[in-house]
Amino acid sequence: MRALAAELAKLASLPAAWVAAATGVLVPSAVAAMTARGGPVPGGEDIGYQELAFGVLGAIVLGVVAISSEYVTESAESGGGRQITTSLTAVPSRTRFLLAKMGAVAIGGALLAVVAAAATMGVVQAGAQTPPLGADDVPRLAGVVCYWALTALLAFGVTVLTRHGVIPVALFIVNTSVVSVTYLLTKITPLANYLPDTAGVRMFIRHLADNDVEIAPLTAGLVMTAWVAALLAVATVVFTWRDA
Repeated sequence: MRALAAELAKLASLPAAWVAAATGVLVPSAVAAMTARGGPVPGGEDIGYQELAFGVLGAIVLGVVAISSEYVTESAESGGGRQITTSLTAVPSRTRFLLAKMGAVAIGGALLAVVAAAATMGVVQAGAQTPPLGADDVPRLAGVVCYWALTALLAFGVTVLTRHGVIPVALFIVNTSVVSVTYLLTKITPLANYLPDTAGVRMFIRHLADNDVEIAPLTAGLVMTAWVAALLAVATVVFTWRDA
């Protein structure tokens, strides 16, 4: 618990983490506000949820900076070392250290999702484009929280393997907001629907454009969790055995 508390405090002290938090809250809220002003749209029951799928960029950045910050070389005045050396001195067990990091990222991603969902859905409700939130929205909002936390862990795991934040951030941002490679793959093979991001959004989005493959929300959550667990297992083994 001490290691987890330390990692949460460390994450909260990173300026990039606060930029990620602002991005995660403001981007989906702003897009939802523009959508709400545009009048009724097809698939209106997904308004707000679609924006939250896009806003997961904040969770991605959070997951990346949580571990990439450990490898940044400090200034000469600070000794020119890296935080990872100090961190592993304080917590000699690499597995324990990485598990604490994972816990901090999951908690941070989940909390960010809660705030972002509250802000985005508040904007949607104010726009009067959808019926008031009801009992059916509870599992969908829970799916949003799970999706954000798992995506943050996914980005974290990739960054552990690369030990650099630029490549994971670039790949995830391009795939999420510019050209979704995984979405294009679904046009080639239905199996691509079971990739982590394309499956994960099924936890809360009911209608995907030009996609007739049905995946139950629970199944979608289990598929994404399996992907993330496998990646984190590989990342843990690599982190444990290679030089810091």
